[in-house]
Amino acid sequence: MARRQTDTRAEIRDVALELFAQRGFEKTSLREIAERLDITKAALYYHFPSKMDLLREVVNPLLTDVPAMLDAAEQAPGAEPRRILEGYFDVIARHRVVFMAMLTDLGSLARLDVMPAIFVWRDRLQALLVGPNPSPADAARVTVAVGGVQDAAVMVGDGPVDEIRAAAIDAAYRALQS
Repeated sequence: MARRQTDTRAEIRDVALELFAQRGFEKTSLREIAERLDITKAALYYHFPSKMDLLREVVNPLLTDVPAMLDAAEQAPGAEPRRILEGYFDVIARHRVVFMAMLTDLGSLARLDVMPAIFVWRDRLQALLVGPNPSPADAARVTVAVGGVQDAAVMVGDGPVDEIRAAAIDAAYRALQS
């Protein structure tokens, strides 16, 4: 059967992401990805020399977009907490399948050294939401707010995105105000 899409590299990323989210990085083979696409394993290797290279490319948009969102929030004078939470929800929701894939196989996070980046995101969000030297209570509120927004963004799926987004942002904002 003739291939319809000409961007094989993008197709490989999409299928790999789907399989990584379902089964995890370790339990997904390059052979399975190639078979799903009806291409040879050699063709897959032409685009991605290793499975780790493929994982890096799948995760990279998330690792680029979150810092970009944080940069924009830090550069906006007087950025409101609600707007920051909305921006974070939106970027995580956009990359929710990548996030699910990382959570399905936490070992992949270690291989890519992603955890330090996630901790930096949390620190930057905390500084934006409650300032650079929060009290322990404020730090706990930020953890609840940001973690809740993040989890809600990941759970969106095919659900009512606007409704979930509004509820998550309202709850996170209330958590910050407690």
